[in-house]
Amino acid sequence: MPDIITLHAAKTQLSKLVKRVEQGEEIIVARGDTPVARLAPLKPEAGQPPLGYGLFVDTIQGADSLLEPLSADELELIEDGHAGDPLNPR
Repeated sequence: MPDIITLHAAKTQLSKLVKRVEQGEEIIVARGDTPVARLAPLKPEAGQPPLGYGLFVDTIQGADSLLEPLSADELELIEDGHAGDPLNPR
């Protein structure tokens, strides 16, 4: 059965609780006598790689254009303060 800890104690001991969860424990957080949250280890879904750096690699399209200089029209829109303003389109 998981340990039950108060919300106040969870706030003051969060790093210790996370270490316990990393070791496989499950902890219930309660506000007063009412359980409101569960701290549990993350388990990757079947067939999914574990979460980590580069999670969205190869999923963002069009990033190459970020390295190209802006056109004169785009610069003018930005300088005039109208770029991205849906209420004041040009």
